[in-house]
Amino acid sequence: MKDLDRLSIGPGGSLRDALKCIDANGEGIALVLGEDRKLLGTVTDGDLRRAILAGRDMDVETVGALVGGRKQKRPVTARVGSSPAALMKLMKESSLRHIPLVDAQGRVKELALLRELALEEDLPLTAVVMAGGFGTRLRPLTEKLPKPMLPVGDRPVMEHVIEQLQKVGISRVSITTHYKPEAIIEHFGDGHRFGLEIDYVNEAEPLGTAGALGLLNPPQSPVLVINGDVLTQVNFRAMFDYHLDNRAQMTVGVRRFELQVPYGVVDMDESSVRRLDEKPTYRFFINAGVYLIEPGVFSLIKSSERLDANDLIERLIAAGKKVVGFPIHEYWLDVGRPDDYRQANQDFPAERVERP
Repeated sequence: MKDLDRLSIGPGGSLRDALKCIDANGEGIALVLGEDRKLLGTVTDGDLRRAILAGRDMDVETVGALVGGRKQKRPVTARVGSSPAALMKLMKESSLRHIPLVDAQGRVKELALLRELALEEDLPLTAVVMAGGFGTRLRPLTEKLPKPMLPVGDRPVMEHVIEQLQKVGISRVSITTHYKPEAIIEHFGDGHRFGLEIDYVNEAEPLGTAGALGLLNPPQSPVLVINGDVLTQVNFRAMFDYHLDNRAQMTVGVRRFELQVPYGVVDMDESSVRRLDEKPTYRFFINAGVYLIEPGVFSLIKSSERLDANDLIERLIAAGKKVVGFPIHEYWLDVGRPDDYRQANQDFPAERVERP
């Protein structure tokens, strides 16, 4: 029997507590248990990311309020002793990766996991690592090396990214290059040393943060695109599940960002002062440089067209295509400024960035 304590949380626990529970157990779910371990509901990784997007207070709102207030059917369960075949059938019909097993009184005794009933397939994704930028904000460090090849810990930034992709089962990666591509190609080669297959797409002229996608052969499956200078622990499987659940054409990894204005902000109507907000804090989501893109999107990108990711997103929205945001609450750092690069080197010796 699995340790249900690691998988469960009481109804009075906060959404932040549920987030910690899911991160700790690694199963993408927290069981909300009442007295005598009776199942009150479940909270999934996707539920919590949607709560973040909705601006819910993760430290104040409780999981009991979340599962009690949403309009949905009771969670899918099965009786203790159900055969593996029956559980597999139920998971397939319900598009689930885990099902709580309960006794006649509704008490949770076990959690059936797809990964234990059958080997989960590797993510059906190819990946593109964008590594063509000049890294001007990091000069003079980037005068001899492209930004993705700057050392963090004992390895280049992008080697951490490549290793993370390999760990989740991605076997084919394209790297887009422009500035000092020889340093990247010499280090990574064909990818054999890193357990995957690597090819290179060189931009003769800088094409922006999305334009190089137009140089690729049309993909047959969704593509994970990540900037080569982004360090993150984001759960790519959770992101892929979220992408499928939302039937999105493009899923954009987003990160909550807070900015406090150190002055009083004056709200004016022409010359009249309406109100004064003393040192307000503004909260919004920023583009985290991680995307999932459906094959059909590539038809909207012309070969050798300069195009930034934000332009691509606007183009999809204008075409009526569904673009969704996937909040990244895990470790994330864009190694694009001197302070952030120093922070990355402080984090890695302490192994804050865990390898999946």
